Amino acid sequence: MARRIPPLNPLRVFEVVARTQNLTLAAQELHVSQSAVSRQIATLESYLGVELFRRERHGVTLTRAGQGYAAEIVPAFDAVANATAKLLRSTSQGALRVRTYTTFAAKWLIPRLPDFQQQYPSIEVRIDNATPDVDFDRDPADVAIQFGDGRWARMAADHLFDDEIEPVCTPAYLDQHRGKRNKLEPLLQHRLLVSHYRRRDWDDWLALAGLEAAAQRTERMSFNSSVLTWQAALDGLGIAIGQSAMLEAELASGRLVRPFARPLRREMAYYLVRPRTQRESRKVGVFRDWLLDTVAREAGRGD
Repeated sequence: MARRIPPLNPLRVFEVVARTQNLTLAAQELHVSQSAVSRQIATLESYLGVELFRRERHGVTLTRAGQGYAAEIVPAFDAVANATAKLLRSTSQGALRVRTYTTFAAKWLIPRLPDFQQQYPSIEVRIDNATPDVDFDRDPADVAIQFGDGRWARMAADHLFDDEIEPVCTPAYLDQHRGKRNKLEPLLQHRLLVSHYRRRDWDDWLALAGLEAAAQRTERMSFNSSVLTWQAALDGLGIAIGQSAMLEAELASGRLVRPFARPLRREMAYYLVRPRTQRESRKVGVFRDWLLDTVAREAGRGD
């Protein structure tokens, strides 16, 4: 048997009138006229076939049936209000939860976070490192930074920067392994350092440079993250594929160099993503603005 639920707008008006015991106060709370309140009450009484209020000279009072109904309806609306407040607090208050990759967090986000904390000292940032794409219904995250084409279902995405890759090594490794007359192909014949999650980077770059044959028989050493791969390059174990945006500090200081100076810009990019339908809290809004401003400022500095 189907449940009988009265029209919700008249029911809401009944709850307010029953709680305030005053048509004028109820009209003020609901931001409508007193006559509109009376019409809604009449609609509910007509639906139920029961008189809920006794109209008296100085206002209204609940009938016995109205008192019994109010005893059930008022707590029900309180429960709805409390559940709504709890849900909104969970998304608008507390620490800002940012989900991203270990490499992005270590090499890009964390070095820039002191600037965010200086501007917004009251917002605590918690970083959760994970490789799979975020599911905001499942994962405890307010925003995420992901790598992809910018198209994710039920998510809003802001482009941060493209994926630009090219080989990197230490100056000492370059001096030791380049060929006569500064020929660079011998660099590709010793050891290629490979990140597990970016296994195609070397093949894509070699194809761009037309150097597949030079590295056809070269040993490849694999690591389970780009951070470890680049650390291996810094320690002189071989030559790695670097992401320009992630290695800004190492390249600027000269700890790593780009011997071929031939970057490959791919179609994939890094994006800030957030739920499309979720009300944007202040903490999410200021983090998004800060992140996009930082990216734009650094891109302008590089022009």
